[in-house]
Amino acid sequence: MTATAPSVRPPGDAPGGDERLLRASPLRKLMGRPELGSVVGAIAVFLFFALIADSFLRASSLATVLYAASTIGIMAVPVSLLMIGGEFDLSAGVMVTSSALVSSMFSYQMTANAWVGVGVSLVVTLAFGAFNGFMLTVTKLPSFIITLGTFLMLTGLNLGFTKLIDGTVSSKTIGDMWGFDSAREVFASTWTVGGMDLKVTILWWLVMIAVATWILLRTRFGNWIFAAGGNADMARAVGVPVKRTKILLYMGVGFGAWVAGQNLLFSFDAVQSGEGVGNELIYIIAAVIGGCLITGGYGSAIGSAVGALIFGMTNKGIVFAEWNPDWFKFFVGAMLLLATLLNTWVRRRAEESRS
Repeated sequence: MTATAPSVRPPGDAPGGDERLLRASPLRKLMGRPELGSVVGAIAVFLFFALIADSFLRASSLATVLYAASTIGIMAVPVSLLMIGGEFDLSAGVMVTSSALVSSMFSYQMTANAWVGVGVSLVVTLAFGAFNGFMLTVTKLPSFIITLGTFLMLTGLNLGFTKLIDGTVSSKTIGDMWGFDSAREVFASTWTVGGMDLKVTILWWLVMIAVATWILLRTRFGNWIFAAGGNADMARAVGVPVKRTKILLYMGVGFGAWVAGQNLLFSFDAVQSGEGVGNELIYIIAAVIGGCLITGGYGSAIGSAVGALIFGMTNKGIVFAEWNPDWFKFFVGAMLLLATLLNTWVRRRAEESRS
């Protein structure tokens, strides 16, 4: 099984037969991995900041890098699956804030246990994802248009409801609500491992990487994702439920937004309604750096995790090197360009080696 969409290729198009049955050398298999370029880039970024920033290799600094990477990676993993399925989501950034606001305002206004707000937020956030998928499959409009509309609506709802209910642009603090401490343990606690203070978001991130990789490589739904992103019309012709697949992928993004939103809420007790705008591009860029094609049908969850790790190292590495953080966006743009060029080269070499 490969990282492309083998199930929709007509038998006549594969001159060597089923490529899954062909023997390949370890080097050829390595060259065919979508995350190869991002791994090389991650090693280069790590060595670069390790050499120029004296404090970069300290345990506390590495823990900070991993926390920054995990907050991006929790969203980058489901976004990468969505991109492999041929779509993307511009509402993912503000959906994280919506998730936190729903949980906070419901618990505060209803004087309910914090876990009730967490449960309501999960239902609402999954509904946002289902709405995106349903509108995409029913209207057949590009995901850019659908999710841009959702992005603008959620941005307005976040600000409007927060000012209407709480009277300010920030939600009320819920630190004294029942269930807050136990919810903080689940979504925003800190564990000490080997002298490093690690945030629980890192564990959420690793679990999501493992589950997403298992889905992509070991399940029928994973084949449907590659097939829907590789060629949707051909996938339908061979019986792939493309509509259901894409709706579930958008709900997966909603689940990631719920986890990230609860971490945001229980880390700071309150949420600013304007947060999250622009983060959707970071999630997409992390997936692209990790080897996902914008055109769909190619990529991996591990690659998106490596892309998020590169973001975390660059973001915090600039601080540890005592550079002006204004240069961060320059490095992000350069990384995106280099990663895209490297991934394109790797993919072409892999395709040439299979032909």
